[in-house]
Parts: sequence; structure tokens; C-alpha cells
Amino acid sequence: MSELHIKRNGYILEITLDRPKANAIDAKTSFAMGEAFIAFRDDPELRVAIITGAGERFFSAGWDLKAAAEGEAPDADFGPGGFAGLTELFNLDKPVIAAVNGYAFGGGFELALAADMIVCSRNASFSVPEAKLGIVPDSGGMLRLPKILPPAIAMEMMMTGRSMDAEEALRWGVVNAVVESEQLMPHARELAAQIAANAPLAVAAIKEIYRETSELAVEEGYRHARSGKLKHYPSVLHSEDALEGPTAFAEKREPVWKGR
Repeated sequence: MSELHIKRNGYILEITLDRPKANAIDAKTSFAMGEAFIAFRDDPELRVAIITGAGERFFSAGWDLKAAAEGEAPDADFGPGGFAGLTELFNLDKPVIAAVNGYAFGGGFELALAADMIVCSRNASFSVPEAKLGIVPDSGGMLRLPKILPPAIAMEMMMTGRSMDAEEALRWGVVNAVVESEQLMPHARELAAQIAANAPLAVAAIKEIYRETSELAVEEGYRHARSGKLKHYPSVLHSEDALEGPTAFAEKREPVWKGR
């Protein structure tokens, strides 16, 4: 049985991690996930990806501790996209939605944090318990979590390993929505469809500008965005799609995006 199920639905790619019982990720699986995300990045017909886990109990328990016990090191080569194929894929300018069904522990939570949006089921639970295992959440947890949560809450989670349930995650803004389990994928697909209906160059530019300027002061961010150094922002301003949008609005019809 394949550990990854990949399904195309128009402009949307769905990647399902299927490694019973906990959807844990070893180096081999991480490489396969990286290949899937890179193929998504490079396919001009695809605009949004959804990553989820098979079953209803685990999104992903993170690093495969059985592989670790058999000698796989914490700093093993997990592929060009980093752990789970996404945590270090910094040149991906297409949006990814994590549909979290159940537990997202350790690297599983870090995989979700590497996505652009998270929707989760009511039974979802998030934690970074690495300190309990003698390691640290260095697949993005230490870097991304304090940017989302107040630092004191992020440090509490990382230093104690305690879990955060779905409602707390929603309250802190970690997730976009909490839904019933049976509505998780329909909700993620609807969110993906809303994004895919928009101009792909504009969506790419939004992600690029955020990535490039989020750590800068507003004035400095303006300068950097308008410096001509970005890939998507300058091109979107002079694209065919930038003309198509206002034209379609004036003609009271749906725009036909060309991605150029």
C-alpha cells in the first residue's frame, strides 16, 4: 500500500499521508512528500494543495520513533523540502492548506505550521513534545510557533510538551476553523476552491510579499517589495490577468485567468 495518496481535482492537489497507525514520518516518506510538494510547485495547472492524514485519529505523530530506534538520526537527510517535504520548502509560492484530523504531534504539528492555513476537526490536538524525548522541535516549531502564539505560550508548549486542543488553537489563531470530522475535507476543499478561483499570480505574489517582508518594519517592507527584487510582485502588476480582472468586472462575467 502506498504511504501517500495523491489526487488531482482541477486546480487542487490533495496529498494524504497514510502510514498506520499514527501517520508517522520517516526519512523515506519525507523524501516522497518532498517530491509531491515540489511537483505541485512546478505544475502550472495546480494552484492549491491540501495535506491531510488518513483516518480520524492522527493527522501525523511526527517523526517515526520506530525508525529513530532503528538508527535514523534526528539530523538525517529528510529531503530537499526538509522534514515532511514542506517545512523547508521556502520557494513554494502556492498556498497549502493543512486539514488536521486528530492528533498533530511534534513533526506533525510542524508540518501543519509550515502550511499557509490550518483547518481542523473538533478532536484535533496539537503539541510539540520533543523535549520529553531529549530533542527539540527544530523542523520549524521553534521558529514558527513563537510567531503565531504569544512567546510565553509557545515556550510553555515547547518546554512542557503539553497539548493544545482545537478550541484553544482557534482562540490563539493557530487554526482558521474548527469543524466536525465529517466536514473537515469538504471545508478544506471549499477553502481551496475559493483560493483557486482567484488569479494565481496574485495569490503567489501575496505569499511572496508576506514571506519577504513579514520580519521588516512597514516602511522597509514597502521599499523591499518595490525594489524589483521579488519575482511575482513586479510581474503581476503588468500581467494579462491584471487587465482581465477589471475587464471581467466591468463586463459582469467571471474572469478567465491565464497565470501570465
